[in-house]
Amino acid sequence: MKIKLISIFIFFLFSIPSYSSERVVYLDVEKIMQSSVAGKSIIAQLKSRQESSVTKFKKKEKDIIEKEKKLISQKNVLSKEEFGKKIKDLRNEISNYQIERNKVFNEITKSRVKASAKLIKKLNPILEDYSKKNSIKMIMQKKHIVIGKKDDDITKDILELVNQKVKNIKID
Repeated sequence: MKIKLISIFIFFLFSIPSYSSERVVYLDVEKIMQSSVAGKSIIAQLKSRQESSVTKFKKKEKDIIEKEKKLISQKNVLSKEEFGKKIKDLRNEISNYQIERNKVFNEITKSRVKASAKLIKKLNPILEDYSKKNSIKMIMQKKHIVIGKKDDDITKDILELVNQKVKNIKID
């Protein structure tokens, strides 16, 4: 009988909910990346780089199409060997164009990833400081939250802090 009373007492002792002043909050990191001054700077730099690359590659593509049209018009004039050689050269040029184009766009993608990592690296100390000042136990990404109170969303506060502390991030 004493054992049952002791076990019931222990059960109730440890099952009492604890209330802490520390909170668990969430943050929309994507919104920070898209809406912050530094994030907008990254987006603008990448967009500029991509637009200049697209313009350059459209010009090369036009040149290749012109060469192809010129070669087709010379088909009856050139010997089979000469025509075959020029076709092979054109195919090599097209292949080199595709390789160069893929390389440039892969580099832009890598730059986007690196710039995002730089922004996250600058965001971490801001989050640490914010969590200490506001007695926050844990900050989670919004994309991992199924449901949460609007009061626990700190995105707006962090966005203001990021805009104050991080103005620009240079991309490689």
